Amino acid sequence: MDSKMTGREDAKANDLFFTCSLIDYIARKTKNRRVDVVDMLGRASIEKIYELADVYHSDNIDTVSDDFIASAKISAGKFDNVGEAKYAVPSHWDIGKVYKRLILGIAREKGIDVMDALLEAYHSFVSEKIDDYNSSFYYDAPQNILNAFLDGRIE
Repeated sequence: MDSKMTGREDAKANDLFFTCSLIDYIARKTKNRRVDVVDMLGRASIEKIYELADVYHSDNIDTVSDDFIASAKISAGKFDNVGEAKYAVPSHWDIGKVYKRLILGIAREKGIDVMDALLEAYHSFVSEKIDDYNSSFYYDAPQNILNAFLDGRIE
């Protein structure tokens, strides 16, 4: 990972944060599960978002999301975790931060690159738990979320 610092974290960690936040934004907008958005976008598009995040971040998120929704032909789904939430709903930025921390932890612990870690994170049972806004899992300590992923269970 590039060690260039911009603010409190390195630039690539911030790019990952934007990538995960955009995935969540697209999922909310299209009412799809996050893993389904990841699959519909595909690795190449996600890598493009990650590599050009500093550019996309300066653009309007609705425009950026609409462009990726159209290019990936993402259709409307029926998953509405925002509408089904009984409590305060975290923002797409909040959830982007949760996934960023999880992905960086997976990459570090497993010695794999960030893109492989991203795919593992979104395809894990932990992703389903993070996306349940009626549970408290998404705001659990980052290390606890990573441990649940690594252990394959929630304790």
